[in-house]
Amino acid sequence: MRKSSSMLIAAAVIHLTASQSARAADIVPRGYPAPAPPPVYAPLVQYRWSGCYVGGNIGGAWSNVDLSGVSGVNVSASNGGVAGGGQIGCDYQWGAWVVGIRNMLDATSLSSNTNISTVPFTGAVDSRTRWFDTLTARGGYLVQPNVLLYAQGGAAWTNTNVTFLDGSGAQVGEASNDRTGWTVGAGVEWMFAPNWSAFAEYNFMGFGTQSTTFTGCGGTCVVSASAKADVQNVLAGVNYKFNF
Repeated sequence: MRKSSSMLIAAAVIHLTASQSARAADIVPRGYPAPAPPPVYAPLVQYRWSGCYVGGNIGGAWSNVDLSGVSGVNVSASNGGVAGGGQIGCDYQWGAWVVGIRNMLDATSLSSNTNISTVPFTGAVDSRTRWFDTLTARGGYLVQPNVLLYAQGGAAWTNTNVTFLDGSGAQVGEASNDRTGWTVGAGVEWMFAPNWSAFAEYNFMGFGTQSTTFTGCGGTCVVSASAKADVQNVLAGVNYKFNF
């Protein structure tokens, strides 16, 4: 009987001691801050440039047409307007380098009218650029995982009409229509979210020289003229990328 009582007392003492030790472990000593919770880290964003994309753009454009051979004088017609449209392309990322190909088609509001009052032609020259299309290869370097600096170059097409009007406003000659040329440019693209990016760029497009002849002197002589055209633009746009 005494042995059983001693065992019960010993068991009670052990249980009480364990409970007090566990309670003491949960008590933070006075003067010490509570332990900080473990840090929570946000998942790292993975920027992937390899893939194909579609997007839109808008900006400003400038056109310059140099005329020569009209009445023995040279005339330059410049104009500015709005340009906007869409683009589609594909990129491939290799380390910090990105290479790709892109096609961009934009409509424009470019137009100008220049008066000429000399012999043998008296009238006006009207220049209108309705659209331009560029097919370019581009290469760039990632200065940040989501910031790309790039240059590009390739072929360009435009519908730039240069028409010659007599004093009554009737068309007597045309120096150009749909034209093929070349383009170079540079820009920066920022991937602000997975699959989404924004870009800003500058491009120069040259379309060479075309010549024409038309009747002047009130219908009694032939006038020869040449027109050299170029277009520049500054654009901003947004792309949505379908990653490989």
